[in-house]
Amino acid sequence: MLFVLLSQIVPAHPDDQNAPARIQEEVWALPLVLPTIAYVVRPVGNGPFPLAIMNHGVSLDPVQRSFFPLVEFRDAAMWFARRGYLVVVPVGTGYGASAIDIPERGLYGPFFSKIGNCTNPNFHDAGMAVAQLDLWIIDYMAAEKKIVPKDVVVIGQSAGGWASIALSSVNPAQVRAVITFAAGRGGRVGGKPNNNCAPDRLVEATAEFGRTSRVPMLWIYIENDTFFGPALSKRMHEAFTAAGGNAEYHLLPPFGDDGHFLVGSADSVPIWAPLVGAFLDRHK
Repeated sequence: MLFVLLSQIVPAHPDDQNAPARIQEEVWALPLVLPTIAYVVRPVGNGPFPLAIMNHGVSLDPVQRSFFPLVEFRDAAMWFARRGYLVVVPVGTGYGASAIDIPERGLYGPFFSKIGNCTNPNFHDAGMAVAQLDLWIIDYMAAEKKIVPKDVVVIGQSAGGWASIALSSVNPAQVRAVITFAAGRGGRVGGKPNNNCAPDRLVEATAEFGRTSRVPMLWIYIENDTFFGPALSKRMHEAFTAAGGNAEYHLLPPFGDDGHFLVGSADSVPIWAPLVGAFLDRHK
């Protein structure tokens, strides 16, 4: 059973003549294998609607995870909803109310997407852990007849983008396209800019996903991203496509103090929306 915890209706965006009349914001409790809270924004009505899942990034700091916002990408999520999508933004396990992590008292939050030690990082399984959550969401929404079958788009930022790349490697039949913003893992070790945990291993893992991935993808990176800079993101894309993956790469001009957080800013929507809109139109 689905629990709707909060709901409000938002008027259409005045600048978008093709937008649905109204969209509705809600907070859902999803009864998945791992019960999950999700921010949901969708057109008003009964649907079914095409589904868009948006994966957020990660923090290795349990304190930051405990104060993680319910939604990082509200303006971006609304943009997709105004195009007719039912947008689900799951709050990762181990974040917010579930982020109880006090090891000295024997309390551990269910944060399951760690990469391990930088000398031997497990980038692959960390990505697949979040990808599995996406698959549960897709199956649940389809069983509830809330979505249009085989019309799912998955979007992710940072580690959420990495999980979206991982998801593409299993080619779910329902997923027609994947969009990532600043995707990767292991960035800013010790808080230092442009200091990746194990860049060569990250490129290798990207190639591994590319060997089986055939879902059309759009990869967006930003020149002043201090987590995954242009040199590294280009290496990742080259490795992915050389292995057989299908990804379109775009490097955007510098944005703000750190382009890594571009998609979380309302001011960035006019920058990325034309790219994303054209990509979605090509892969209807």
